Amino acid sequence: MGRVVLTFIFIFICSVSNAEIIKVCATCNFTTISSAINNASAGDVIEIHQGVYTEGNLLIDKAISVVGVDWPILDGQNENEILTIISDGVRVEGLILRNVGTSYLEDRSALRLRNSSDFIIKNNRLENAFFGIYLERSNNGIVADNRIIGEAVDEMSSGNGIHLWYCKNIEVSNNIVSSHRDGIYFEFVDNSKVHGNISEHNLRYGLHFMFSNFDEYFQNTFRDNGAGVAVMFSKKIDMYDNLFENNWGKSSYGLLLKEIYDAEITNNKFIKNTIGVYVEGSTRINYSANIFKNNGWAIKVRGGCLDNFISGNDFISNTFDLSVPSNIEGNSFDGNYWSEYKGYDLDKDGIGDVPHRPVKLFNFIVFKTPEAMVLLRSLFVELINITERVSPVFTPKNVTDNSPSMKSFF
Repeated sequence: MGRVVLTFIFIFICSVSNAEIIKVCATCNFTTISSAINNASAGDVIEIHQGVYTEGNLLIDKAISVVGVDWPILDGQNENEILTIISDGVRVEGLILRNVGTSYLEDRSALRLRNSSDFIIKNNRLENAFFGIYLERSNNGIVADNRIIGEAVDEMSSGNGIHLWYCKNIEVSNNIVSSHRDGIYFEFVDNSKVHGNISEHNLRYGLHFMFSNFDEYFQNTFRDNGAGVAVMFSKKIDMYDNLFENNWGKSSYGLLLKEIYDAEITNNKFIKNTIGVYVEGSTRINYSANIFKNNGWAIKVRGGCLDNFISGNDFISNTFDLSVPSNIEGNSFDGNYWSEYKGYDLDKDGIGDVPHRPVKLFNFIVFKTPEAMVLLRSLFVELINITERVSPVFTPKNVTDNSPSMKSFF
């Protein structure tokens, strides 16, 4: 990623030395954006001054910068895409792009990049766009500090805030994305970073990974989405320092993992989600230094999960800390803090002397008969959980923390 930044600096210095500034406004030599683009040469800067411009389907096919002065508005009038880039070395900054119409035949977007590289899309405001920023087959770029607010009502008639398809070496940082289908969407995207973003109030996912490898996402907030983050059919994904919060609903979760491999999930906070982490068919995942607090289920594991390590995490006041299939094998749950732990520490080494079984019997009952959830908090449920804790019969023996921490790690 450092090499990408150096490339941008080099291109910028070379461009500025020969750049011409072309101004667009009602009283300027150029009163339309399209005429300014047609008359620009590589390296030029187009300054679009305050006003409302109703030009649609604008095409940038040369290495120029398009910069807004006092937040000009480019209005698609709910009919057109607004800006399409098919050149390398383009910068777009300081624009308001609004009103891109819904289409069931094409993914209309406010700002589209196609087969581009070495670009910067920074500090723009996108409002009421079907798709916001759409990158296809584009590499070595930055999408940063944008505010992308949609008006999604249902999944069928809404698009994604930031959408990447077949891209490499992209940095998506410090954006605010709200009220779309998916806030941020990656499909076939490798060696890229997502950090410092706030993705909230999206209908489906705050962040959605599909078939993407060697990526990182960190220091993001995923709040009040249909579900926080989904990572599917991917490998080598590092997820750290994120907040997954208030993702509630019948099937909502902070993080969904489906058929991923060799991932790190570290220093995240899962707070008030229906399910903190839902994992299926995933192998060699390391969960460490995470906080799971006030979730319905902290971690819900389904079949096909092997060689996963859950250690050094805090499980605090969740309805269920852990849900696993009865035949689960080959995973480690040692060295966590569990607020439900009832053991003791006679030798005062900070580690409980009695192993902890984090799976409750009532959890198995709910799995078989979801309607039994109405009995939660009842005396009956408390009695069966106490009975199972004293003389475990139904809960799996190989789901045990043999060294539970007596104190929270955080």
